[in-house]
Amino acid sequence: MTNMDIRSRNNVTITGLADAPTVILAHGFGCDQNMWRLIVPALEERYRVVLFDYVGAGGSEPSAWDPERYSSLEGYARDVVEVCEELDLKEAAFVGHSVSAMVGVLAARTVPERIGALVMVAPSPCYLDDDGYRGGFSAADIDELLESLESNYLGWSSAMAPVIMGNPDRPELGRELTNSFCATDPDVARVFARTTFLTDSRADLADVTVPTLVLECTEDVIAPREVGAYVHAAIPSSRLVTLEATGHCPQLSAPEATAEAILDFLAAWH
Repeated sequence: MTNMDIRSRNNVTITGLADAPTVILAHGFGCDQNMWRLIVPALEERYRVVLFDYVGAGGSEPSAWDPERYSSLEGYARDVVEVCEELDLKEAAFVGHSVSAMVGVLAARTVPERIGALVMVAPSPCYLDDDGYRGGFSAADIDELLESLESNYLGWSSAMAPVIMGNPDRPELGRELTNSFCATDPDVARVFARTTFLTDSRADLADVTVPTLVLECTEDVIAPREVGAYVHAAIPSSRLVTLEATGHCPQLSAPEATAEAILDFLAAWH
């Protein structure tokens, strides 16, 4: 694969200050880089901002989709690593939303010289409840979720996206996430959903040694606050910030607060 192929494969977009430190923004399940548009203006005033789409999402190259590669988080981490290598990034800050927070952990472990800090937005290393751990879902919950998704993806998206987004008093947010989910190829979504909801990455948190910001919302049906506390406790170098926001997508529901928290963390890191 040539260098330009990687940029087009992942629909890489670069904005902001060319000579400033780099911030990479990584979207979550059923989304694409457009989900960051409300916080990019604040970031690009001080940083070089790199956005991309995972293969199978947004404007990425559909022919690059490989269900075997993307059946594990390591496959998504390879996308991140290859983008970092193509751009020759050094000590970049990786901002990952939802499942991408754990993708960032894996990528930073693989190329520690390229990722110098992590921002985990509504992260969850494990969605399944376990002894002494609340992930937010029982095994039956996840089985039902995946069965519904696999049998009628568009119906599932219309029902679940507003719940995931929260903020029922702002229905336009739920509609945006619904449209994003529905724009995703159902075959891609099925694989990514199983990868997301069935993976247990708790042990990987012990490998994080870089400065880390954990951002959680006051109410989040996908990543309850017990999860934020768990991630913070598992990463000694982390800082936990609870945003005055509800739902699982604060970059859309509370972009000013999200951008401010990220900028404060980056300023202290640098």
